[in-house]
Amino acid sequence: MLSKSAARAFFLGGTVLTGLVFIGMTVDTHRQAPARTNTAALTDEVKAGHVIWTENNCMGCHTLLGEGAYYAPELTKVISRRGKPWIRAFIKDPEAMFPGRRKMVKYDFTDEQIEHLLTFFEWIEGIDTNGFPADPPYKPVDGPVAAGSLALADAPEKFKALCVACHKVGGKGGIVGPALDDVRARYDRPALDRWIQDPQAVKPGTAMPKLPLSDPERAAIVDYLLGAQ
Repeated sequence: MLSKSAARAFFLGGTVLTGLVFIGMTVDTHRQAPARTNTAALTDEVKAGHVIWTENNCMGCHTLLGEGAYYAPELTKVISRRGKPWIRAFIKDPEAMFPGRRKMVKYDFTDEQIEHLLTFFEWIEGIDTNGFPADPPYKPVDGPVAAGSLALADAPEKFKALCVACHKVGGKGGIVGPALDDVRARYDRPALDRWIQDPQAVKPGTAMPKLPLSDPERAAIVDYLLGAQ
């Protein structure tokens, strides 16, 4: 049982101690804030991207840093998950990539606005979120390389820009779709060309998007997948 003087001393000492701890934590937070919030990379382009994000109410569907509507995908690490070329093509025309499936609005952004938005996403990804969200499972990863695997270095530029966001070749790439090293055993040239040109027409409801490829670009990808075994 504490005496009144001891209780008073305990109360005052505890108050002072917790106050000092609080002040110390506040000072430490302010000290770490510039680096953890990626302040040094906050450029005019990033700010312009934030304006686009805000004015178009993107958080009405998406979440960013855990804040938003949870209706559409979380975008804190979208650059790692998909890569700029894929995101750029998707924003230009979401419906064209996923005919009849995507509910995302086509905003008709200019190329400059899209670049600003991508720069904003890149800046967001540079923020130290203490591990949130967990590393995306769809970002390019290395894996075991089987005999006869394709070499990603030999792939056409459009393949490197778009296809590796989902597929893996030579042990490198995404893991949303199947690895493509053995695609020659599963497709002939007409079937593979038809599939890449319009996946929904071949298999309605497939997760494979209709990529914005010209005929020569598509032909180069088919040649690469079928001719480099």
